[in-house]
Amino acid sequence: MDALLYIDGQWKPGREHWWFNVENPATGRVMGRAVDATAPDVADALEAASRVAADWAQVPPAKRAELLDNMADALMANVDELAHLLTEEEGKPIKEARSEIAYGARFFRYYAGEVQRIEGDTFPDPEATRATFTRKIPIGVSVLITPWNYPLAMICRKMAPALAAGCPVIVKPAEQTPLIAAALFRVFDRLGVPPGVMNLVTGDPTRIGPLLLSDIRVRKISFTGSTAVGKQILRAAAEHVASVSLELGGNAPFIVFDDSDLEQVIPAILACKFRNAGQICVAANRIYVQRRHMTAVADALAEALSHLTVGDGLSAATDMGPLIDAAAVDKVSQHVQDAVTNGATIVMGGHPLEMPGYFYAPTVLTNASESMRLAQEETFGPVAPLLAFETESEVYERANQTPYGLAAYVFTRDLGRAMRAVRALHFGMVGVNDPVPSLAEVPIGGVKESGIGREGGHEGIHEFLETQYVSVRW
Repeated sequence: MDALLYIDGQWKPGREHWWFNVENPATGRVMGRAVDATAPDVADALEAASRVAADWAQVPPAKRAELLDNMADALMANVDELAHLLTEEEGKPIKEARSEIAYGARFFRYYAGEVQRIEGDTFPDPEATRATFTRKIPIGVSVLITPWNYPLAMICRKMAPALAAGCPVIVKPAEQTPLIAAALFRVFDRLGVPPGVMNLVTGDPTRIGPLLLSDIRVRKISFTGSTAVGKQILRAAAEHVASVSLELGGNAPFIVFDDSDLEQVIPAILACKFRNAGQICVAANRIYVQRRHMTAVADALAEALSHLTVGDGLSAATDMGPLIDAAAVDKVSQHVQDAVTNGATIVMGGHPLEMPGYFYAPTVLTNASESMRLAQEETFGPVAPLLAFETESEVYERANQTPYGLAAYVFTRDLGRAMRAVRALHFGMVGVNDPVPSLAEVPIGGVKESGIGREGGHEGIHEFLETQYVSVRW
C-alpha cells in the first residue's frame, strides 16, 4: 500500500521519489510505504495553498457548509474501510477505530453549522458621524501538524474549523501513521474540493517542519504533540509572527474520593487509562486514591484488567491493542522499573508481552509517589500508578505540582467537593465523574506547558479567524 502526496488537487509521488516504510504495530511487519517529501514538494504545497487563499476566503459560508456536511457524510459512508486501515496502522481495537471516525466526522458536521454563525460586532459612535463595526476574516494558509495516536480524528479536528473559516490547509501527519491520512484525503478528493484548498505532505518532520514553519506565507500553525516540539514551533513562528495553537503534553491527575462508587470508578479508569493502550494525551497519568479506598480500588481494578483481551486490534474480541513501536515499549518498561526501584509494588502486569508486535501488559502499581518518573512524565502506556492521599487540600496541591495542565478528573458523589475541585485544579479540562469529556462541541486545550488555544466548540473556528475593525465616516 502506497501513500502519495496530495498537492494542488493531484496525487504525486514526490519530486525525488523518496519513500519510507510504515509498520503494523501488532505484528512489527511493514504494511505499506509513504512518500518522504523533500523541499521542492513542500514548496509546491505552499505555492498551491497561498495561490487559492484569497479565492477560498470569498466562498460563501453556505457553500463551505455544504462541503463540510458532505465530508461528514463521506467519512461515515467509508467507516469500515477507514477503520480497518486505522487499526492496522495505529493498533487500536477496531471498535475504537470506528468510534474515532465517527468523532472525526462530528467535527465537519459541527463546523458546517458554525461557519454560518461567524459574526462581528457593531459599536455606537459618540459623534454619530460614522458606522463602526468588526468583521471576522480568515487568517490565511494554515499548517496542521497531527499526532499518531488519533491520526484521523486529529486531522478532522483541525481541518474542519480551518476550512470552515476560509483557510486553505497543509496537513503534515505523524510519520508513524501517514496511510490513514492519505486514505482520508482520498475520500475527500471525490467531493470536488477546489485544488490547493487541502494539501497533504508526509515524511521526515526534521526536514519538512522547518520548511513549513519558516515560510512567511504560513499565517497559522496548529500542532498536537510533545511540549518539547511545541516550544520549537513557538520559536519558529515568532520569526514571522504567525499565529500558533498548541495541544501539548499532559500529566493528568485522576482523583478518587472515598465516597465515590467503585462500580462507576473502575470502568472510568479503564476508559481513561487503558483506551488506546493508554496512548492518549488526556489519559489519567497519576491516579490519586483516598487512602481508606486504596485496597478496594487496587483489587477491583486488577480484577477488571484480568478480563481484558490484549491482541491485534483487527480481532473483534480485542479490548487493548499494541503500543505504537519498540521505543514506546522501552519507555513504559523504564517507567515501571524506575517505580519499582523507588518503592512501588506491582499488583499485576509490569512487563512486555511475549508476542509479535509491541505489546505491554495492563499494569497496576501501588505505593506510587510523585518522585517516580511515571508521575512526572507522560507514560503513554497501559500503566495505572495508584498514589494514596488523605485530605482534599493535600490532593489538590499534589495534583497541581506539575508544569502541565491539560486534563484532570475527579470522582465523588459530593457536589460541593466536586465544585471545590473544579476551582482548585489548574487544568484546561476537568471531568467530574466523566472519564471521556471530549466532544466536537466543546473547547479542548490546556494551560501552562500543555498548550495555547482551543480546538472544538465555537472557540475552535476563531483560532483560524482574525478580527478586522472597520470605520465608515460620512
